[in-house]
Amino acid sequence: MKRLLFITILLLQTIIYAQKPCEFDSDFTDSLGSYKETKTKIMYERIFGNSSSYIIFSLAKTNGIPLLKFQSIQKSKDFIKVNCFDKSSRIYLELANGKIITMIISDEGDCGTMLRDEAQTSNIRITSASFLFMKNTMEELQKSPLQRVRIRYSSTEIVDYMIKETLLSEMNKQTYEPEKFFIENIPCINQ
Repeated sequence: MKRLLFITILLLQTIIYAQKPCEFDSDFTDSLGSYKETKTKIMYERIFGNSSSYIIFSLAKTNGIPLLKFQSIQKSKDFIKVNCFDKSSRIYLELANGKIITMIISDEGDCGTMLRDEAQTSNIRITSASFLFMKNTMEELQKSPLQRVRIRYSSTEIVDYMIKETLLSEMNKQTYEPEKFFIENIPCINQ
């Protein structure tokens, strides 16, 4: 009886703590090298009046180098303030255990692309960048949930985003767990 109880408890723990299956947008190897990228996840969403903003993350690994792929989407009927990335831009990730992880930009940066949605007479700005993990930070990101993301843009503009445990997106009606983004996705790119 003790043996049956032990096996049952062991199986329950395995089921509870099992990693979610990895989902990729891209995963290939060719003559130039290898590339894999996890599915994009909405980390932050704010809808207020005529404007909305979204922060979207994915993790990528290019020829063995892990990257955080960042995308900001802003939509408004009014003017959208431009926030640019340059070589001094950083992302600071505050974890629930109090540690702060710094990520540096991997490219030249950009000021985004402005689009016009004529059907809804809205302006849309999409800004993208890739950020590098500092040494030994991936292990820390797997240990504790994410609480806040701070982005330092080139204009010395600093923007904070509070990260929710669960996010039901109004944009695509999907449920996300932004706090667990790194915990769930880092093992996927390290396979």
